Amino acid sequence: MIASAPIDKLMQALRQNTLVKIIEQFEETYPDIHLKDLVVDRVGPGRMIEVNGQEVMNFGSDSFLGLDQDQRVLASIRDGLDRWGSHNGASRAFASVRSNADAEEKLAAWLGVETVLIYPSVTLANQGAIPALVGRKDAIVLDEQAHNSMQDAAKIAKANGAKVATFSHNSPKALRKTLESLRPYRCALVCIDGIYSMSGEIPPMVELDEVARSLDAVLYIDDAHGTGVLGEHGRGTVLEHLGSYDNCFVIGSLSKAFSCAGGFVGCPEPFRRLLQIRSNSYIFGGPVVPAYLDAICTVVDILGSPEYDTLRDRLDRHVSRLTSGLTDLGLTVLGGHTPIISVRVGDEAKTLKAGKYLFDRGYYVQSVLFPAVPYRGGVLRIQCNANHTDEAIDGLISAFDALNVEFRLA
Repeated sequence: MIASAPIDKLMQALRQNTLVKIIEQFEETYPDIHLKDLVVDRVGPGRMIEVNGQEVMNFGSDSFLGLDQDQRVLASIRDGLDRWGSHNGASRAFASVRSNADAEEKLAAWLGVETVLIYPSVTLANQGAIPALVGRKDAIVLDEQAHNSMQDAAKIAKANGAKVATFSHNSPKALRKTLESLRPYRCALVCIDGIYSMSGEIPPMVELDEVARSLDAVLYIDDAHGTGVLGEHGRGTVLEHLGSYDNCFVIGSLSKAFSCAGGFVGCPEPFRRLLQIRSNSYIFGGPVVPAYLDAICTVVDILGSPEYDTLRDRLDRHVSRLTSGLTDLGLTVLGGHTPIISVRVGDEAKTLKAGKYLFDRGYYVQSVLFPAVPYRGGVLRIQCNANHTDEAIDGLISAFDALNVEFRLA
């Protein structure tokens, strides 16, 4: 008998993981309705995409303002390629192209923070900044529904000696209790989302900030889903709700509403150099492709112009139209204050079948299952874009009406 190779043993061991078992069971049981790892063969006008030879209206795109198809943004990328080539050629610890510095300066001025540091993605921003901001004498407290990238970052910080705990979702009272239970510590970092992407909830920032300040803690707010689509000129949720950045770090996305690439940390000036020194994903994570940095500057100009109000009005109108239509069907609708709207289904198999039902009728939405949501808490996640049409919105509502009759979601 031939012994298994070590790599085979490794594969067998990994497949015993509970999450892997669940996902593989879904894929085996429902191979034709899973709708994950899709390959898009063509992008048409508006939000039309072609998948497996079928044209569907894409309600799964997080390019909320539709700037991925804006000719000015595309022209900036082309010009950036001519100016810089395809790559920066070095870690930012050694050198950055001028467009990187320009983008950070423009982002800081637009956001209203002292300085901005760009990372290759929001995930790498979180995984680099959070461990960099705490040490052995400090603590990290996360909302129990904080984004996975913040939870993973906290694991790195814990391995480095920081105390780590969670508190009940959106509860200032639970935050206070958790912080007090971790005493003594030098300082604490309280990690929350600006918008919780599966529910559209915005946390009670003022109350959380009051608790944090009273217990030597600083807020760390991942506002990836608010960047560009909430607040004055798209500055997000933090300034709108707190009125200042006096006691917080704000993290934003450059790949969603911005339709470019990267993520950023907005912070007081002295922290910029500290993050450059201590943040491993900044040093070793590689740079954003230079051409996209030029495009980021173009997007900031759009957000700061009167045109932004037109884009937001169109997007907000779509969100309101869709939310009202789905609610009138008697469905359980989560969100509605942001471009992310979820319809609760529950059972995993039913969620997958419902997503495929809509797909077959020409509408792609995301069938979201555990672990992104609680087990038996499956949702159909819809993302509205400014360049959807009223006809597309109404068509999706009609498809949900038929779905509700077929699957009895209400």
